[in-house]
Amino acid sequence: MLTLITKLRDIISRWWSEFTLQTKLMAAGTLAVSLLMSGFTFWAVNSIQQDAKLNDTRFGSDLGLLLEANVSPLVASGSVNDLAEFTRRFYNSTESVRYLIYANVDGDIFYGIPYSEAEIQNSLTIARRITPPDDYAPDSYRPISKQHATPNGEVTDVFVPLHQNDKYLGVMVVGINPNATVVASSNLTRDVTLAVFVFIWVMVILGGVFNALTITRPIKELLDGVKNIATGNFQQRIDLPFGGELGELILNFNEMAERLESYQEQNIDELTSEKAKLETLVATIADGAVLLDTDLKVILVNPTAKKIFNWDEQAIAGETVLYHLPASVTTQITKPLFQIAAGENPDSDFAIEHHSIPSEGSENIRGNEFKINLNDLDESIEPKTVRILLTEVTDNTKGSVRGIAMTVQDITKEAELNKAKSQFISNVSHELRTPLFNIKSFIETLHEYGEDLSETEKQEFLATANHETDRLTRLVNDVLDLSRLESSRVYNLEAVDLVQPIEQTLRTYQLNARDQGIELAYCIDPELPQVLGHYDLLLQVLTNLVGNSLKFTKDGGKIVIQAYTLPSVDDTVRIEIADTGIGIDPEDQEAIFDRFFRVENRVHTLEGTGLGLSIVQNIIEKHNSRINLISEVGIGTTFWFELSTPQVALPESQTQAMDLTLS
Repeated sequence: MLTLITKLRDIISRWWSEFTLQTKLMAAGTLAVSLLMSGFTFWAVNSIQQDAKLNDTRFGSDLGLLLEANVSPLVASGSVNDLAEFTRRFYNSTESVRYLIYANVDGDIFYGIPYSEAEIQNSLTIARRITPPDDYAPDSYRPISKQHATPNGEVTDVFVPLHQNDKYLGVMVVGINPNATVVASSNLTRDVTLAVFVFIWVMVILGGVFNALTITRPIKELLDGVKNIATGNFQQRIDLPFGGELGELILNFNEMAERLESYQEQNIDELTSEKAKLETLVATIADGAVLLDTDLKVILVNPTAKKIFNWDEQAIAGETVLYHLPASVTTQITKPLFQIAAGENPDSDFAIEHHSIPSEGSENIRGNEFKINLNDLDESIEPKTVRILLTEVTDNTKGSVRGIAMTVQDITKEAELNKAKSQFISNVSHELRTPLFNIKSFIETLHEYGEDLSETEKQEFLATANHETDRLTRLVNDVLDLSRLESSRVYNLEAVDLVQPIEQTLRTYQLNARDQGIELAYCIDPELPQVLGHYDLLLQVLTNLVGNSLKFTKDGGKIVIQAYTLPSVDDTVRIEIADTGIGIDPEDQEAIFDRFFRVENRVHTLEGTGLGLSIVQNIIEKHNSRINLISEVGIGTTFWFELSTPQVALPESQTQAMDLTLS
């Protein structure tokens, strides 16, 4: 048996080899078209059948609801004879219904047509029951449908709950016959399609046999000649006595071989010169550049690419590039490299996107452009993010692919900026959502149930909405302030007398401190010079820091603002804001200046925007300084920063001795 199969396979193989490429392509095209037509026809038949099933289901559901309205009173009254008479008349009046079965609450069948309960009960009588589908609900008024196959087609079973005065009486099952016209039409369409498919292939086989017997030899000779040309044997010639189109094709082939042979002899020097120019050009490109042939072997690589991929000490020319790239790069570009080398368009769905884990992420920006994180380089090299662009190098005259140019850009800084921007937008969206939701909830309650609420409740709802609006306003203002500070805007710094912003800050929070029972004080060096700064920005720093201290200082606590000249540095003034509040955990001190970081999330106090200290940090950095803090849990916290004095003499009237306590 095995020998017979082997011989048959050899015969078919030799027979198939006799066909020309045109014949094989014609056969493949015919197969594709015939399969497409057949598939479309079968799909249409299947769609018709599905539509018929859907129509049967809808018809059965509507019919079941109609019958349920008529038979429920009869079942509720126990009038089985009237029920049987109504059912027989209805069953005999239509051909769409195959059977009607009624069962009680326990599922026992008490009547059916053409099925019925046995008239004589004895010990051999078999009890018949109905088991509804799993999704059948007795307390529901919705019919449940399903199909089961029969020799004459699929029958639709409709399970209809019977209710009377909201009391469940049992279930009625209606069997719906399939549409005979649709079944016959589907079968006819399928048979005609199969016949057409067979007829097409019979004609194709006959045409292929005739074609193979007439032009097999010249095509084989021409194929052998093309293979020799492909291997570099430009002396290949074909000498066959054929006229017509085949003769013209052979003549053109011989002329092509002569031109290729002449081109090979005359242009070797020009190619060498162009290669040298290309190497010089690639070496001067700021981005990394790697030139590959169609076998993915490295032809040229510039110093930037060597530095990015750590190839400085490797002889990479002539090597397959995939063996020397990092694994994170190889995973992403292997398939598109082979596709481009083969002259195909790279797929756009092979790249894996990771947005939540940047250290492992990679992104397919376009079909042949990738953003990849390099985390698997040498340990001495910091991880980086690169953008790789794959471009095919084509022959301008023939349009064939001659190689692949791989451009590598180091976009680590750009990726970090995009990540920070995305995180900031995400945080802002999260912070905006809570007050907006609260405002909407209370406003909707007032709008829909305002008449049912007391005046006190209405005032409480409005007060809460107003509070959330203030919170939203503070958040928006803080975001705008932070955005303005982080922009490239330049602030003009001038001489500022610190006494004025300090006094203004204390006046602002005097009443709040008195209500909370907190002592508010400040102490300023009598000979304090003016500082170089921006009045409004420094006022915002003091306001944010004092407000922050009030939030976390309990009754009986104390907040002190101090300003004095450093003893060791005459032209530097230090400003301190100290409190006796709850303090800050050491683990929170490193992140206290991050955007949207709130200590109150841990201590459950008043909520803030989480941007105040970030704004303070940015303002102090605009003054060419930095904000510092010293804190101990349960003892208190001190924020301090230093400002430079202007290089000019200041009037004595602008310096005053201050030592005032407000409580």
